[in-house]
Amino acid sequence: MSEVKLAATARTEFGKGAARRLRRAGQIPAVLYGHGTEPVHVALPGHQTMLAVKQANALFEIEIDGKPVLALAKDVQREPVRNVIEHVDLLIVKKGEKVLVEIPVVVVGESAPGTIHVVETQTLALEAEATHLPSSVEVDITGLADGTIVKASDIPLPTGSTLSDDADLAIVAISTPRASAEDLAEDAAAAEAAGA
Repeated sequence: MSEVKLAATARTEFGKGAARRLRRAGQIPAVLYGHGTEPVHVALPGHQTMLAVKQANALFEIEIDGKPVLALAKDVQREPVRNVIEHVDLLIVKKGEKVLVEIPVVVVGESAPGTIHVVETQTLALEAEATHLPSSVEVDITGLADGTIVKASDIPLPTGSTLSDDADLAIVAISTPRASAEDLAEDAAAAEAAGA
């Protein structure tokens, strides 16, 4: 995954009023922290940041006063009604460093005829190199039969990644839809009425 380059400006004003003024000017307040450094308060370009955080675990190259810093978005606070980004927390990372991330699970393939699948866990916790974070992990359910449970340990992990979740964590369950007693009674009543 290539990093998203963003030019940041240092913030000197803090508080709700200052944050509102920044957002009105098309910028997003953010804080950079990690690696034993003091938190650095910055303003990020609004539109570019909004597009970048749509991708899970986006890696940012943030330029502050001409100096590039690599960072991951750890927390994105949104205004609930309009879904506008209000604030971003960024974790400073270094090339080659391993970080803990939640990776989305993507189901591919079709289970055995007559069965359905239920995704039990939407994301998987992995430890991966900060500059080579996978965008997702695939779970292939092609031909899996009723009663099969795909566990975290069954999923092939991207190169250089290690599983941080419990190996027995259920990810996808395959089952045959069962009719309820009520459905069966309705079917029997409909068949009886048709035969009368």
